[in-house]
Order: sequence, then C-alpha cells, then structure tokens
Amino acid sequence: MRLDVGLMRGYAMLAAAAVFMTVSAPAKAQDWPDADEARAIAEEGYLYGLPIVMNYSVMYDYAINRDSGQFKAPFNEINNEARVYTYKDTTIVSPNSDTPYSVAWLDLRAEPVVLSVPAVEDDRYYSVQLIDGNTYNYGYIGSRATGNDAGDYMVVGPAWKGETPDGIKKVFQSGTQFSLAIYRTQLFGSDDMPNVEKVQAGYKVSTLSAYQGKPAPAAAPAIDFPKVDKDLIQTNFFAYLDFALQFAPATPVEADMRARLARIGVGPGKSFEFKDLPSGHKAEIAEGMRDGEAKLKEYLGEKLFKANGWSVSDLWGDASFVGGDWIKRAAGASAGIYGNDAAEAVYILGRNAANGDELDGSKQNYTLTFAAGALPPVNSFWSVTMYDGKTQLLIKNPIDRYLINSPMVPSLKKNGDGSVTLYIQKDSPGSENESNWLPAPDGPIYLALRMYWPKTGDPSVLPVGKGTWQPPGVEVAK
Repeated sequence: MRLDVGLMRGYAMLAAAAVFMTVSAPAKAQDWPDADEARAIAEEGYLYGLPIVMNYSVMYDYAINRDSGQFKAPFNEINNEARVYTYKDTTIVSPNSDTPYSVAWLDLRAEPVVLSVPAVEDDRYYSVQLIDGNTYNYGYIGSRATGNDAGDYMVVGPAWKGETPDGIKKVFQSGTQFSLAIYRTQLFGSDDMPNVEKVQAGYKVSTLSAYQGKPAPAAAPAIDFPKVDKDLIQTNFFAYLDFALQFAPATPVEADMRARLARIGVGPGKSFEFKDLPSGHKAEIAEGMRDGEAKLKEYLGEKLFKANGWSVSDLWGDASFVGGDWIKRAAGASAGIYGNDAAEAVYILGRNAANGDELDGSKQNYTLTFAAGALPPVNSFWSVTMYDGKTQLLIKNPIDRYLINSPMVPSLKKNGDGSVTLYIQKDSPGSENESNWLPAPDGPIYLALRMYWPKTGDPSVLPVGKGTWQPPGVEVAK
C-alpha cells in the first residue's frame, strides 16, 4: 500500500473508456463552457479525481463488499494479516511484502475513533499511516513518529471540535469523513511471524464512546455505496467522484477546482447519465480525460528524479505537501497508492537498466550490485521487491520469493570485495547463487527499492533527488 504503493487493476487507463462514462447533472447548454475550456476542465478533473476514485475502490473492496475476495473488516474494526502479501493480493498494486499489514477503515461521521497500540520492542519497526479520502497522509503513529511505547491516539473527522479526553496522547484530524489506517509491522524472517502476531494482537480500534465506556451517539445515516468493479470504474468515473466528494469537504485550495468541475456538471452527491449530454459535450469530456491520462504518463516518465536508471519518487504527503498540485497527487496514487511521506519511507522505482533500456525478463538476465559498505542507509530496513511490469503486482515464482531485504543480508552470498550482487532473472542462477536470486517475470519488470525510515546523516537518500546516496544501476548480466 504503497498499499505502497501504481494503478489498481489498470484503473489509470480510465480515459480509454471515457466515451462511456457517467457525469453529474449536466449544465444547461447555454451555460456550457466552450470546447477548449470544457476539455481543459475534464483534463484537470480527471487528474484531481483519480486518487479519490481509486481510494473509494479500495475502500469498497476492503470494508464494504464482503464478496470482493479482498474484504478485510467492517468500518471501525481492524483486520490483522499474519502473513506478507503475495501474488494473490490484487486490489492494491505494488504492495510491499516486507511487513504484515493490519488495516482499519474508519467511519468518523458519528464520533471519533481511538487507535491503541502496544509497546513494541525497540529493534522492531512499526508504523500506523493515517490517510484520508483524498489520499493525503495526515498523521503517523509508530517507531519514527511517536516511538515504540504503548499509547492511545484519537482520529477525528473534518468537522470535529471537541475536547481531548484523558488518556489520549495525540489527536489526528482527517480531512474526510472516511479514513484509512494502515499498520506495517516489521517481520525479521518466516520464523518471526508468531512475534509479529503478538504485536498485532495489541492493536485495538474502538469508537470514542466504547473507549470511554459511555453510550454511543446516534448512528450516522446508512449509505447506499455504489458497486465497484473494473468496468464500472472505467465507464462511470465522474459518478464515483461525485459520490466520494460528498464525504470530503472542500478546502480553500480546492475551491477553484470544484467550481470548474461544476461548469461541466460534476459535483458531490449528484449522478446523471453521460448519454444525456449533447454529443459535442461528450467528445470534449472524453478528449479532456485522455489528455489527463497522457499528461500523467508523461509526468511519471519524465518528471521524477533520475538516478542510474531508477526513478526516485517524492510524491506522497499531507495536503500542504501537495499544495493543489493535482497531477503530483495523481502521480503518487498511480505510482503506488498510499505511499508514505519521504521521512517514513523513500521509494525508488525501476523499469530501466542503467543503460536506459527497459527491463524485460524474457530478453535479459540482470544484476544489481551494492558495493561494500554502501547498502541503502536506513534506520530501520530496506528491500528490493519484484513486480510484473504490466500489472505492478507481485509475481508467482518457484521459490515464493518476492523480495530481498536487509534482514536477509546475513544469508546472502558476498563477493570477494565484500559487495553483494542480486541476480534478477526468471530462471535460477544456479544453486551457488540462488540465495541472491530475485525471481523476475517472463516479460517486463518493475522493481521497487524501499527504504524505511531513511537516515538523515551522510550518506543519505534525503532530500529526495539530492541526497549523497544513490542506488546502483541494474546491469545486464555478463
């Protein structure tokens, strides 16, 4: 998640089906902007709305649709996964496979929710990332942010103005009425899972009234959540945006964007058929969405920091970090929805070898060598994870290995000079090198080098794109 972070089931290709989409109440013909402005609004609206719609899709699969195959738990309850993610997990693209996830979707409409965490041993990293419906990271609990001591923390909705109850260490305010808490608990190896489960058992989620032992307030109104599947997302993009916006009060920086969307009939809580628009208006909207998709691809391909064939991303943060830069927010969701702030984790993404060629496991074998003493500088841990380049999902492989990470370093084969070489290929490099094998797909490759809690002293990957440490390039095997 990054949960970590790409496009869920190809949802970034929404514009390809834009001619069939649904929008809100169409403006009267005499009020409709001219063709160029309508196209520009649709482009901006697509980029503005993509993360919001993607987030709704995840929420629907994880907290609403019990038949999704990906359902986790109802709102205000936690689901602990006593496992790491594998190729079978498909709702979120580019998931990490280092840290067993715990997930809690929060409904903050009726009352706040209290997140309680246990004391965690000092050498084990954990984090609780708080994300609103706009995909902003509005707070953190955990090793870096609050330490490894036990504590109770309260999450409140955008309109909450109450007092902080006794026993609450900190209050976090979500910008939307529905919110997501993603827990990551470090796993040191397969035999460490029982210890992770003990930590997870200490994660508690409760409404404020339950936490205080008081009667619950009146329940929030029931919601008829619109069904989500890939085809519906593609054909009803603005209808889903309409629905989600009703739970996301506009901030000052959004005022102009919301007003511009209203000019083409898009706004919270409304939904009318796209077919009701005049044919010329349909074409303008469809072309604008295609323009937005093209700009997003260009941004991801050209606007990220480059280092030895890798793209170093700094796309995730709170509302002030994004600052109304909608294409930046969309790029973050596309590269890996729910990516962390750079202070918590840096993501270094790879589709290209050091020479610039696209990585393809059907054509080449590759190596990635870290010089002696030059492993990624982190306070916690790092990992290199393999994904299918077409889907950005983990790949099925004969040894069930999806990554190589720092806890594995003692078991890796070292070169004579102390360096460490990873073998990136679809077939085994032989028994003598199999400890260092990162299985690749038989086709395009997508790599993610994650650095959790990156160091700030020299050498450091921070500030992103300007740090004194850079990743080594992926080389064609000799």
